[in-house]
Amino acid sequence: MFLWLGFAVCAGLILYSGIKLSKYGDIIAEKTGLGRTFVGFVLFAAVTSMPELVNSISAVTYAGVPDIAMGDLLGSCVFNILILALMDAFYRPQPIYRAANPGHIVSAGFGILLLSLAAGGIFIGDRLLPFGWIGIYSVLFIIGYFIAIRQVYHYERRSLAEFVKEAAMELKYEEVPKATAYKNFAINAAVIVVAATFLPKLGEGIAEATGLGQTFVGNIFIAAATSLPEIVVSVAAVRLGAVDLAVGNLFGSTIFNIMILAVADIFFVRGPLFSFSDPNHIVPAISAIAMSSIAIIGLSYKAGKKKFFIAWDSIALMAVFAVNIAVLYMLR
Repeated sequence: MFLWLGFAVCAGLILYSGIKLSKYGDIIAEKTGLGRTFVGFVLFAAVTSMPELVNSISAVTYAGVPDIAMGDLLGSCVFNILILALMDAFYRPQPIYRAANPGHIVSAGFGILLLSLAAGGIFIGDRLLPFGWIGIYSVLFIIGYFIAIRQVYHYERRSLAEFVKEAAMELKYEEVPKATAYKNFAINAAVIVVAATFLPKLGEGIAEATGLGQTFVGNIFIAAATSLPEIVVSVAAVRLGAVDLAVGNLFGSTIFNIMILAVADIFFVRGPLFSFSDPNHIVPAISAIAMSSIAIIGLSYKAGKKKFFIAWDSIALMAVFAVNIAVLYMLR
């Protein structure tokens, strides 16, 4: 009872502050000229991925359960992309992919690249010589993350003329001072981070009552708990009409999660993290790659209307997610 109550309280705080965070993030994107894609990709992704960071470091240091860390991070990547389908259901009247900036294809492509490196690391295991106790793939994760930030930033810079033209026509927050936006963004981000850090332990406690294995628990229950900030912030951003903030947050969080794998590897001093992890983690890695590929198709094709309440792309995302759960359950 206490676990469920604690989970509900944390979820409520994240819901309230997530709505506020989306609003003030939209204001920051407008006033700085950085663009919603970049603000969502970097700023939102860093804030909403704090639960994964805290949980992963705790899992590999205090608890000594690398499979929980791996499952949380790779499972969260799958959940993050699945949220696109949830946002599509809330967005009217056209598919959300049609309203999104094509620049998200850049971040989605980097996500596929880093997820492929992660899948390769899982497959290779301990057959590559590490740097001390750190796997060589972790170095590649960190380098890839910062290259992705640089490329997305430069893409937004090249689109500056279009942004300025749009902003001149659709300024919504002229009356809000920039300092107020920064302050309120920071306050609500802090609330989300603090509330979300309790979610993994609460989710783990609830999940352990089911008697399922670490790989399944990490990929499904813990990943779902730590992905709650992304869900709340993204849906709130879509309701505000800030589609690019929401989509940028999801792809940015996916890339940030892979970078967290490198951080967890650094804290896991027994050896390269992937050498001590279940090979079955390759399932969510491949699922996230497939789902990112579907998202890229949706962002490129830009279907004009929905056949149902969601687009075909979103139905495909849900299908891959269902297969991911089924396979993990069989391999538990």
